[in-house]
Amino acid sequence: MKTCEITGKRAQVGNNVSHSNKKSKRRFNPNLKTKRFWSEDEGRWITLKVSANGIKTINKKGLAAALKGAAAPRSVY
Repeated sequence: MKTCEITGKRAQVGNNVSHSNKKSKRRFNPNLKTKRFWSEDEGRWITLKVSANGIKTINKKGLAAALKGAAAPRSVY
């Protein structure tokens, strides 16, 4: 499942709307990136699948605080 490990953002369901206003189902996927972050506490790299918003959250709060408040915690960290 495509889920941000920090914010918990997931794919949403919506409609493609044509010029004639016909509607067909589609998915809006979050902007996920696989990124490595250096953990000062553990002295190692932690690889996370995070959205662009999750990267901004880590930059603002710091890695340790962001992982404590993570919406989709994993057993890795």
